Amino acid sequence: MVARTIVEDAGTKCQADERITCSWYAPPVTTRPSKQLQTFENPRLGRDYHIAFECPEFTCLCPMTGQPDFATISIDYVPDRLCVELKSLKLYLWSYRDEGAFHEAVTNRICDDLVAAIAPRSLTVTGKFWVRGGISTTVTVTHAA
Repeated sequence: MVARTIVEDAGTKCQADERITCSWYAPPVTTRPSKQLQTFENPRLGRDYHIAFECPEFTCLCPMTGQPDFATISIDYVPDRLCVELKSLKLYLWSYRDEGAFHEAVTNRICDDLVAAIAPRSLTVTGKFWVRGGISTTVTVTHAA
């Protein structure tokens, strides 16, 4: 087994091979933000049921100041033929982290992109944005087929 030094700082060495041998080493990020929403077929086409997601760590940038905006994005939908795959949804929401967007615009875009990807029977997207300038914002967008 051949080990190689991956970090050397002030006399501290961490060796790596197929296994990481130091507890503080973080492997490189292998996933990246993406605007692509992956889908899969609804396993129960004949039944109406709700699928709900909550992302309490949503961030985007204020288009006026460039400062970060934080929100909880809640998504509730009744699928038709397709469902959205969860990891792709996570990467999709992550893709807004470095984009400037007004609260109203980003909540509507999330709704529009989900409708385009899965054409649900119904969909509600709610963005609860943290206080900025003494005011919190809640934007609720609905779609019905």
